Amino acid sequence: MLLSLRLYNIALIDSLELSLKKGFSVFTGETGAGKSIFLSAIDSLLGRGFSSSSSRLIRVGAQEASIEGVFTLDSEVKNWLNENSFDFDDHDELVISREWKFKDDRLMSRIRFNGQIANRKQLLALRPLLVDLVEQGQSHHLYSSGHQLSLIDNFGTDEIDKLLTKVKQKWDKWYSSHIALQIAQKEFDNSEDEFIAIQSFLDDINSANLDDPQEDLILTKEQDRLVHGVRIYESLLSLFNRLKENSDNFPSALDHFYYCINELKIISKLDSSLTSHLDNLFELSNGLDQFLKTLESYQMVLESDPNKLDDVQNRLSLLNRLKKRYDLDLPGIINRRDSYLKELSSGNTLKCSLKDLEQQEIAFRLERDEINSSLTKLRMKCAKKLEDNLILYLQPLGLENIQFKVSFASSIPSSLGADSVEFLFSANEGQPLASLSDIASGGELSRFLLALTSVLAEVSGSKTLIFDEIDSGVSGRVSTAIAKALKNLSRYKQVFCITHQPLVAALADHHFSVSKTVENGMTNSKVLLLQGFQERKSEIAKLAGGDFEQASIFAASLLDNKAA
Repeated sequence: MLLSLRLYNIALIDSLELSLKKGFSVFTGETGAGKSIFLSAIDSLLGRGFSSSSSRLIRVGAQEASIEGVFTLDSEVKNWLNENSFDFDDHDELVISREWKFKDDRLMSRIRFNGQIANRKQLLALRPLLVDLVEQGQSHHLYSSGHQLSLIDNFGTDEIDKLLTKVKQKWDKWYSSHIALQIAQKEFDNSEDEFIAIQSFLDDINSANLDDPQEDLILTKEQDRLVHGVRIYESLLSLFNRLKENSDNFPSALDHFYYCINELKIISKLDSSLTSHLDNLFELSNGLDQFLKTLESYQMVLESDPNKLDDVQNRLSLLNRLKKRYDLDLPGIINRRDSYLKELSSGNTLKCSLKDLEQQEIAFRLERDEINSSLTKLRMKCAKKLEDNLILYLQPLGLENIQFKVSFASSIPSSLGADSVEFLFSANEGQPLASLSDIASGGELSRFLLALTSVLAEVSGSKTLIFDEIDSGVSGRVSTAIAKALKNLSRYKQVFCITHQPLVAALADHHFSVSKTVENGMTNSKVLLLQGFQERKSEIAKLAGGDFEQASIFAASLLDNKAA
């Protein structure tokens, strides 16, 4: 049950807090006053309208907005929270909040359950356990065969849920065997072509003697070194001339070191504290000597094979051709080679014979069809119960000659069974049954939607039902019937209804009036809980319209007689 709703900077509302109670509540007011804000706020709070519509819901000029709803916790909601690792500290209330904030011209949103961060997927999963929102514009969903089938499944509750679990298990089992058979059949059909392709690939790779997955990178570095060999050789000579080779006028770096060592030897004899410096100088000299030997070794390799550049470039060209041919890098080519060798060594690419897989697929298909048949029978049983219950609900709503039937047809098997359904409808005597989408008027659809919601409410997990002008397009005794249906529904569900019908408003337990004012150049919507007979009479009189005195008398009679 929804206990309270708090809005901040939402549409035409700057700040509002509503305390809500069980029973039947209505929202009334002139067109454009903002009655639908209540519905839109609940819808957005519980996960719909996540992006562009959220920005339209935020009050003009506001940089942040929020909606907070407080719900009672029943066993189903507690179980869901536990299963999804949300802590509710043994409280009996669940606070769901949703905040929006503009940051760098982007709208950011945050969702919390009792202060704990949640995501939209979790919010949408929890939503059916809290609220069922019924809009007249929802009627198009009724035309979908998939949606109609889900309604029957919902009506079947636990019994169908348990069978659907088994159906999915049998489907998954069959589907896995079906895919395995298809793969094996394809491999069998293409085995000869695949063998030729694999052998051709292996011949290419084996002739190239590939072993090192980094060979192309190593060769590229070697190529760069060889291409610039002359420049490198000249630089090495210059280094040797300065560091090692001497001339009459220019002693080498080694000559300088030797001179410095001799001088330091002489003066260290005069001052023993210089001995450690002499050791350091020896280390530096040895380091330079080792450095020169390393360069000399590098120079010998550089000079040893002048034709190596051609060999490196030819090898690189071969590797690049292989990479381009097979659209793989070198590690990928080597991995594929190893995989093919392993596959060929197994002696058989099929894990089991086609005959075994065919027999397995047939056995699993029979199991799938058998459980699907059981599901169809149960769905037909639930559909018959839905038909009977709906007719009982629809007849008092001004549809005395109503006919309703669920037509079943076979469909391609899936994890949801093998059924396709269509709701057939006839509102008038002598009129044959036809698809609901083809013959139902707007008023008839509204009543059908109310009756359907009422029937499903008995098995629905949600404790709160919200109707948006479900009484639109009807009048007179039908309005009275709708009002009574909503009132009856509120005995075991919390019911909210946005209405323009005085007959519906008069029967409510709680009546909220929505009005619009302009303050300081800004339009604001106000929501007021009407207290007492006079306030409600005045509001219902406005709904009734016409001569004010007559409307007031009419409103008073409705309240006195509770729309009897």
